[in-house]
Amino acid sequence: MSKTLVFGHQNPDTDTITSALVMADFLKAQGVEAEAVAFAEPSSETNYALEHFQIDAPRVVETVANETSRVALVDHNEPQQSAPDIQDVTITHVIDHHRVSGFETTDPLYMRVEPVGCTGTILNKMFKEQGFEVTKESAGLMLSAIISDTLLFKSPTNTPEDEAAAKELAKIAGVDLKDYGLNLLRAGTNLGEKSDDDILNADAKNFDMHGKNVRIGQVNVIGFDEIQQREAAILQLMNDQLSENGYDLFALIITDVLESDSYSLVVGEDLSAFESAFAKKVTDHKVDLPGVVSRKKQIVPPLTNAYE
Repeated sequence: MSKTLVFGHQNPDTDTITSALVMADFLKAQGVEAEAVAFAEPSSETNYALEHFQIDAPRVVETVANETSRVALVDHNEPQQSAPDIQDVTITHVIDHHRVSGFETTDPLYMRVEPVGCTGTILNKMFKEQGFEVTKESAGLMLSAIISDTLLFKSPTNTPEDEAAAKELAKIAGVDLKDYGLNLLRAGTNLGEKSDDDILNADAKNFDMHGKNVRIGQVNVIGFDEIQQREAAILQLMNDQLSENGYDLFALIITDVLESDSYSLVVGEDLSAFESAFAKKVTDHKVDLPGVVSRKKQIVPPLTNAYE
């Protein structure tokens, strides 16, 4: 039996990287040879978590079928967000908290998709159900994922299960939940270290919305002043990539993690679907989205419905 590679979506965030590492440990505890890999280097936020708990980042790969015939997916299931050769391998596991879309397999698999704020919350339950030890390191990784995905419980994706898991994991990890959480979120908002392409694509996903090829990126900030000075360059890059990749729509959601507000930069030949989804006029490729912080819950569903 070949080694199982465990990975999340192509532009990895903290939940993707940490969940791959924890899921690999879960499979190893079951006697499965497994390795966590990623399709890009970790973000500054993720690196903060890895360095705090002294854990090496996963190895970066471009494809997986050249190494294995078996893979486990975390934090995603949509094929366009996965390995470019995902159709050439057998998917043995999916652990996710997003919508299920465009996904099918030829063989049975273990699939666990729950409506919680974070994949880490699901993994924590899986460890407890199997009676596997949650180490300080694994607890720190899962905690970091929950904090990141729920914006320290401010996101509408947050559930009581996420908060309960975070409190439990913080004790095992030996950190103060609030202090560590704020430091983790701040680590991901330093735009000075990020190129325009990093801002645009480091946390971007492609979605098939009723035949439309939609790309949605999101970047966390503290205050909008710094990124507003870079809008012209980012919009030019968005338009270039829109043409190069055949996107029907490209949106970048810019979220102030302390104020829980966002605005969006949007490009595309027809912006009417975006305007319909949020009942707002896009002016000069910009639109305010007060109270919006979650791509999964507040952006993707209404936009999908608008394209229906």
